[in-house]
Amino acid sequence: LIITVIIIIHIILIMIMIGISMTFEIKANVYQFNFNSIDGKVISLNDFKGKPIFIVNTASLCGFTYQYSDIETLHQKYKKDGLIIIGIPSKDFGNQELSSNQKVKEFCTINFDISFMLTEITSIKGEKGHPFFKWVKKEAGFLAFPKWNFYKYLINKEGFLVKWYTSATRPNSNKITTEIDKIISK
Repeated sequence: LIITVIIIIHIILIMIMIGISMTFEIKANVYQFNFNSIDGKVISLNDFKGKPIFIVNTASLCGFTYQYSDIETLHQKYKKDGLIIIGIPSKDFGNQELSSNQKVKEFCTINFDISFMLTEITSIKGEKGHPFFKWVKKEAGFLAFPKWNFYKYLINKEGFLVKWYTSATRPNSNKITTEIDKIISK
């Protein structure tokens, strides 16, 4: 029994490390959630009905921060197709976010010329964690909940989470763009 548990744990860790994505059945859509933008306005996911949405939890001082460039490339490629991209800065994983929303916005603008939406610095874990991430864990399971910065969530035009990806999966990878193309073509 102990050996079986150890093997299962190793398989899960390997899945996380190689950036596996998972497919699952989601029962509720994301249109119930709102975020506060980095500029203090409300971002209502309900406003994006009929459009695919790509959500990424981010951090400015992380080893994966270079992915901001990939996310912007994705945004430029698919904005004409209606893809909505939302970056969600957070200090929850290694305290790797800057000290203020203004500093995050300046960092992203200067270093990556970001034009997709950013939220304010947002809690993901614990009691103060944003309801979206609690929903992800409830609907898609423990593995889907962010374990680090730059977890990615792809939502279809009906508002259902169809795929999630770990930090190791680059945002403009073939794995992700193939799924976006499927959603757009439906």
